Amino acid sequence: MEKELFEKFNNGELRLPGKTIAFERIAWSKHPTFEGVELKHIITAKETGGTFSYHLVRIAPNKSIKNHIHETQLETHEVIAGSGTCVNNGIKLEYVPGVISIMPAKVPHEVNASEDGLYLFAKFIPALC
Repeated sequence: MEKELFEKFNNGELRLPGKTIAFERIAWSKHPTFEGVELKHIITAKETGGTFSYHLVRIAPNKSIKNHIHETQLETHEVIAGSGTCVNNGIKLEYVPGVISIMPAKVPHEVNASEDGLYLFAKFIPALC
């Protein structure tokens, strides 16, 4: 059932005055650094003047977004489906559907998917890309 919820997001829409963006028309792209991680860039710096960006993230079973920081972006995660952990500023947090986590700029963090995989809605302020 959780993965069904993620598929609703995957096939959802961003609705703006005068414009609708169907998520199914946005291709998944492989993360440039982390194996088993894919991103769907819902809205990017180009559309927001660099103020924010939104991304669907899927992490394959037992894969990770290794420890890293964002120098200028605040990052949020909303867990949609699957499970795993996030190490946020040295503290291990359980990730299950319904959890929201916030990583301020310059705070080290990593995300690890369990055997179920992990499906997130990530937001960056200012935009990541």
